[in-house]
Amino acid sequence: MIDSHVHFWKFDPIRDAWITDEMTAIRRDFLPQDFSFYLNENQVEGCIAVQADQSDEETTFLLNLAKENTFIKGIVGWVDLASEKLEESLQKYQSEKLIKGFRHIAEGEETGFLLQEKVLNGIKKLHQFNYTFDILLRQHQLLDAVKLSEKLPDQPFILDHCGKPDLKTNDLKDWKSNISELAKNPNMYCKISGLLTQGSWNLIDEKSIFETLDFVFSQFGIGRLLFGSDWPVMLLGGNYALWLELVSKYVNQFSKEEQKLFFFGNAVKFYKL
Repeated sequence: MIDSHVHFWKFDPIRDAWITDEMTAIRRDFLPQDFSFYLNENQVEGCIAVQADQSDEETTFLLNLAKENTFIKGIVGWVDLASEKLEESLQKYQSEKLIKGFRHIAEGEETGFLLQEKVLNGIKKLHQFNYTFDILLRQHQLLDAVKLSEKLPDQPFILDHCGKPDLKTNDLKDWKSNISELAKNPNMYCKISGLLTQGSWNLIDEKSIFETLDFVFSQFGIGRLLFGSDWPVMLLGGNYALWLELVSKYVNQFSKEEQKLFFFGNAVKFYKL
């Protein structure tokens, strides 16, 4: 099993201001030694470490962790997509085989950010260097992902956290329409992750989560979906064993081979592990 979405950080109240007072559970350091417990408990073989801060230092931090901890099979770093020196940076990273792709926390930007000419050209360059791009957007921003996918159909994209459906209101009409459009692109993958924090924290609405999964699986098919936890952020809405149990219960309807793709093979294929 590969967990396709894990974060590590040394907590800094200024840098990590997004971790508010109501998020006490994650206002501390989370490092590989903390995660190794989950690996052993849940037979997880490895993970993909994903950036949580927008800086070159973050990419270096994750890269060093991956070199020290062999269960980190690859990293999704951060790079300034609009920089004039982007090509130079990507060239430099070519020797670091643990870097599989990049992500920008576009959910924190204005709608339209990913479609700005400089950013769009930056994502085009990722493709030239064989890097993936993780798309992190909220439900109301998903049209940007659709347009991005249409403009760059050959770029390997992966949508984080199922596009963050609003499970508090369950008003999912636009979300469904955009997910359907995104799934039409064979180079668009999707992570089954992050759903525990999209509804009311600490109230696991299995019915609502399973209905969301029904739709995502019907659109993408099991060949383009990856298991992910979004640890430690997911601790705000539950715990690791609970999420894994929930997802395992859902995918039980699929064959053993298909389950193996979902938990392992698709991550290996998408991130070239």
